[in-house]
Amino acid sequence: MIERLHHAAYRCQDSEATRSFYEDFLGLPLTDAFVISETQTGRKTSVLHLFFGLPDGSSIAFFEAPEQPFDFVDQHDFDLHIALKVPQASLTPMLDLAARQGIAHRGVSDHGFIHSVYFRDPNGYLVELAADAEAARDLSDKNDPHEVLADWRRN
Repeated sequence: MIERLHHAAYRCQDSEATRSFYEDFLGLPLTDAFVISETQTGRKTSVLHLFFGLPDGSSIAFFEAPEQPFDFVDQHDFDLHIALKVPQASLTPMLDLAARQGIAHRGVSDHGFIHSVYFRDPNGYLVELAADAEAARDLSDKNDPHEVLADWRRN
């Protein structure tokens, strides 16, 4: 039934700053943008909707809606983050680029099965670039995710 992610949408404070981060820094092309001036229920509004394309055809989208209050806060890793798969060789160059452009960053973090670097976008969201670890991960003793969830709920 579900084929793949179409898009994930988030709020943004400044569409141009968001475009610059996702298109100029991360290299995701701005593939669509349109103004929504009326909701499906006929209410007047003023919202800009942006889409940044990923190679698989999915998108990361943003709404700039100045008339609708929204609390923008730096998100903790566990609360909300966007993780994008990249080749291992791109991690260090992206950290270097972030440093040159004054973009908040950290990493490389070794999580065993992936290596990750992290950046703050202009809206406070954490963006993770994740590369598969070079050594193949042995999944023969992988935990059953349903058992892990059941154990968590019991404790």
